[in-house]
Amino acid sequence: MAFKNLQSLLPCTKYLRSKQNMDMHLRLVLYNSCSEYSHEEESLPFEWYEKAFPKVLKLAHLLKDVDLIDGRLVNISDNSLVVDDYLQQKMHTFKSLARGFLGSPTMQQAFKNKTHIPPLCFGNPSERGPMIVSSLTKVSSFLNVSAQQRKSVREAICSQVTQHQIWTGTLEEILTQLKSDIEYLGRRSPTEGTRMGQQIVAHSLKFLHDATSYDLDSTSWMRLSPAKVSDSPGSHKWQDVLEMFNDLMNCLRSEKDKLFHFAKLEAMKEGLSQIKDVLIDKNIGYKEIRFQESLVQKKLTKALGHPSQCLFTLLQFYLYGSVGDMEIEICGGVYDNGGKDKFCLCMGKILTSNEEKMVRSGVKQLDRALGLFKFVWESAGKKGDLEVQGHLWCVGKDDASFTYRGNRFFIHGISL
Repeated sequence: MAFKNLQSLLPCTKYLRSKQNMDMHLRLVLYNSCSEYSHEEESLPFEWYEKAFPKVLKLAHLLKDVDLIDGRLVNISDNSLVVDDYLQQKMHTFKSLARGFLGSPTMQQAFKNKTHIPPLCFGNPSERGPMIVSSLTKVSSFLNVSAQQRKSVREAICSQVTQHQIWTGTLEEILTQLKSDIEYLGRRSPTEGTRMGQQIVAHSLKFLHDATSYDLDSTSWMRLSPAKVSDSPGSHKWQDVLEMFNDLMNCLRSEKDKLFHFAKLEAMKEGLSQIKDVLIDKNIGYKEIRFQESLVQKKLTKALGHPSQCLFTLLQFYLYGSVGDMEIEICGGVYDNGGKDKFCLCMGKILTSNEEKMVRSGVKQLDRALGLFKFVWESAGKKGDLEVQGHLWCVGKDDASFTYRGNRFFIHGISL
């Protein structure tokens, strides 16, 4: 492929060099920017970097105020969503081209020359690819957690993330986020499904609030349990929420690819189906309420296995108050850290600028991902100490390092 066609690059591409009939040429290979890739990659010719760098500079300037956060384009200045297909495409192109520079001999040598960074860090092409963190299984596989250790992880987290306030908080967060998704979609392309979906979400949120919130000034703690709880007027069960979720999914199924949080409805159905016969009613006696809440926790703890999407969603809310899947731009790996049983987890992100707000946002995203992986490492009882490092790349030559919440972060310049 001729270099003169570089300006018309499709997003999410990279070049591989191959030899045929003694002539070196480039092959264009498409890949999904949100999935891993592991094929072998040769060093790109210097001419590629010369041609690509002006494009990277131009795109960095165009996108200086926005970033891609867990699949969504966000204005860093006010954290508002940016809905622009053109900018979304340009952002994927920028990230893809910039990723090509991470494997350049110059940048790889710079890594080896720096102290406090594992010498083999990001050396393998697969370590410079993206990764969607959507399950405990994916995290455990990345950390090489054994089957026995995965049982330890599940036992360590289940009793914490299945607490009643975590369970109800997760459901409310999913519905709140889905409400925003539907409202936006309804403004762009309203359908009968989105209109019905908005009504069901609003009703579900009200139902959860009314059934699970408590008035601290009430005398419910003095109320005796009814003789037959199941026959008490107005009583509800988690079956009611499960049915709402089913209705909501049926309304939105044709639009599910456009709704970021639709998959979370499916994930939480697993848990709802396990507790559908448990009461959800604040009008019963105080002791009965506490018994029903403990029953929810016991049933969820028993039923949700390590691969469970529901369990992973609860863990995300427990740790960070969020429910969306994490997207790690540079997945990195676990490296030997220069001593017996000493390891270092390195992950990274590409930024459009080195402005303070942009760097702060990138650091927070990486810190969440690194914290999740370290949490699983420690819960598994993995042998050895694990240090975590975050690496950020932006156009320029200035490098820096700093500490955030006890972890080391590095800023690297992208240059020829």
